Amino acid sequence: MQSQIEAAYAPETAPPPDHVIIRTRDLWKTYEMGTVEVHALCGVSFDIGRGEYVAIMGPSGSGKSTLMNLIGCLDTPSRGHYWLNGKLVSELTDDELAYIRNKEIGFVFQTFNLLPRATALHNVELPLIYNGTPAERRDERAQEALRMVELGDRMHHRPNELSGGQRQRVAIARALVNHPSILLADEPTGNLDTVTGEEIMNLFDRLHHSGNTIVLVTHEHDVAARAHRIIHIRDGRLDRDEHIR
Repeated sequence: MQSQIEAAYAPETAPPPDHVIIRTRDLWKTYEMGTVEVHALCGVSFDIGRGEYVAIMGPSGSGKSTLMNLIGCLDTPSRGHYWLNGKLVSELTDDELAYIRNKEIGFVFQTFNLLPRATALHNVELPLIYNGTPAERRDERAQEALRMVELGDRMHHRPNELSGGQRQRVAIARALVNHPSILLADEPTGNLDTVTGEEIMNLFDRLHHSGNTIVLVTHEHDVAARAHRIIHIRDGRLDRDEHIR
């Protein structure tokens, strides 16, 4: 039986209105394991508006990581439609998806993913190098992003000279440097102690208040509770969509 949530988001092919930055309609992701088909996502549909702060929650194996990969244009759905900032990205080629990832999405990972021998400044410059931004502009924008996360005095330090919280701030600055449409964070406090994790979540609060759209993927209830809305995924389906603020 179709759930009330699924019924509210009937499949459609028209692009979303401008205030909707993410729209998924009937998203499926199916993997073939020998002769068996495994459905990691089963017809997920929702909208996320510009400036929203949304957590995607679910237990291990629920499909939330698969959904994050689709939202982040790291993978493509088996069927269904996904629009990001007005573009039907579910129909794009791999090269076009790479361009979208660089231009539209700022990634923050649990493991930081910093180059160990590069300074904080150079790590933040990397997305700008990939998109061909001139060197003098790269330096200016990377410094601006590091100051935004309160690391202006650490820009010439390498990752092994920074604390875990500072490394995550570098990663957040790198995610912000291209002025992306969405900030997509995967378990951003997973490798941090409680106090440092709280500092990082306070930073996300400030980034949201300054106008950033944030999508946070987590299994931790206290982290999800910092968002204004929680999308619950279970067994590959949208189980619950609750506005908490």
